[in-house]
Amino acid sequence: MSDLVPYLDHVVINVAEGLNLSEQLFRRLGFNLTTRGHHSLGSSNHLAIFNDNYLELLGYEDRNTLQRKDLYQAPLGLNGLVWKTQDAAAVYQQLSQHQLAEAEPKAFFRPVKLNDGTEPNARFQTVPVKASRIPHGRSFFCQHLTPELVWRAEWQTHPNAVSHISEFVISARDIRHAAQVYVDIFGKEHINEIDPQEVALQAGGAKVRFITPEKAQAVFGITLTDDCDEAKMVALSFGTYSLETTRQSLQRGEIHFTEVGGRILAQVGHGLGLTLAFYEN
Repeated sequence: MSDLVPYLDHVVINVAEGLNLSEQLFRRLGFNLTTRGHHSLGSSNHLAIFNDNYLELLGYEDRNTLQRKDLYQAPLGLNGLVWKTQDAAAVYQQLSQHQLAEAEPKAFFRPVKLNDGTEPNARFQTVPVKASRIPHGRSFFCQHLTPELVWRAEWQTHPNAVSHISEFVISARDIRHAAQVYVDIFGKEHINEIDPQEVALQAGGAKVRFITPEKAQAVFGITLTDDCDEAKMVALSFGTYSLETTRQSLQRGEIHFTEVGGRILAQVGHGLGLTLAFYEN
């Protein structure tokens, strides 16, 4: 399926009904978040927009209006790996040919509050990868029909100096098995063998890393658990313009962090079970 090219669009952190707490937490972490948006599917979000990708805090205010049961049934934390596409219909056709499509493209929208007082609709089409192939979360393709309502300059400057998401980290005992779905989607030429404990997939300016629990502990300080045999989305790394600015921002937010090997590590609580790493560009 070499016609599909891996390029990270955004990552999703499921916060369920904890939108208020997660908004406060990520602002303390130094992210400039958009005002709360509300999807036509009943979910709500805050975004941290970077140069060519973004982070989404996804939850809901009223479970009764939510059209997506998967959102409140899914575990909290990092659970969405999203790929860019310019043609959702073509992606669906290609995934279907290889029995990798979960459903047909879904269209939805979200009103966006702009500085000039207008509130146009940001519109999207998404194509999910078969859920049984992504036991550790969700993966789907997203076509932005109105990208000018997402990547706006006024949202791309952050107190913590983050410029982009540089790594999406999945921990698994069998790293090759965890990565196989992306081999099937994009082709084996996109998967690089880093060492016996890691394989990686270049995704535009970001990298998707599949690492063993032992390497996750050594590199990110992630504590092993009894169910570590199951693949999990466990960490994000960010490029920053200035690690000193990042450090000062975290200190202002009263965020505990450690520094190891030229990077800053912060463990995110509130049930999200997520590690954030910051590197200087």
